[in-house]
Amino acid sequence: MQARVIPFVKASACGNDFLLIESSVIDSLAAEGVPADVAALARRLCDRHEGVGADGVEWIYPHRTADVEIRLTNADGSEAEISGNGTRCVAAYVCEKQGKEKITIQTGAGLKTCMLTRGGEGEFEFEAEMGEAAVGRQLAVKLGGGEVRGIPVSMGNPHYVVFVPEFCGNWQDEAAQIQRSPEFKHGINVELVAVDGKHDIKVRFFERGVGETQSSGTGSCSSAVAAMAISRAESPVRVHAPGGIQTVRKEGNLVFLRGTARLVCRGDCFLN
Repeated sequence: MQARVIPFVKASACGNDFLLIESSVIDSLAAEGVPADVAALARRLCDRHEGVGADGVEWIYPHRTADVEIRLTNADGSEAEISGNGTRCVAAYVCEKQGKEKITIQTGAGLKTCMLTRGGEGEFEFEAEMGEAAVGRQLAVKLGGGEVRGIPVSMGNPHYVVFVPEFCGNWQDEAAQIQRSPEFKHGINVELVAVDGKHDIKVRFFERGVGETQSSGTGSCSSAVAAMAISRAESPVRVHAPGGIQTVRKEGNLVFLRGTARLVCRGDCFLN
């Protein structure tokens, strides 16, 4: 039996990596009489040992008014509303193909506009209008015999921002416990934030459906906005993460995210 071929482009935004796949792949499978199990496909493709390896898959669809529409599947096969970094990776893909500097992308969290600020040779920088942030009141979450206090933030997807003096060696365990809390019925993206000045914060990310990631676009926005909301930072805020630096600024109620995206490679994945 001949293996089915899944063409892809791999892209990375500050170490947050995604596979970009055109919706025509799903149509081709359907034409062969194979119903596309998008969740199973994503799990297979994102596996870092048996697949290509990625934090998620951005499925790219045509759209009537935007340049493209995208639907995000996490590495574990779960769906997500949006990834700021994934959206920027798609913007790089569209920019490379079409040479456009203003790219509109319909996401599960609404229409996002990415403006090219620097680019060429597969390396791009965009500033994306991410919409308005909804910042909640401080929320206590019980963990074992104690509790942790954080700030809920929505950037079209849910976040819980915890301010810490420094990152402890087992911070991933604490973040995983927070994710399992019954407080978050739809899951939660967890950010641990250490403030390093009025315009600089250090962040660690633990995302729904993935776990620890090198960076997060919406997580960077949530962390910066939460720091501004409690007067521990001022716009613009440089967000320092293991994968690199992104800059978040506010203009009125709107949040803007600036960062890089790189097209890593393109290829075919063979599915038996």
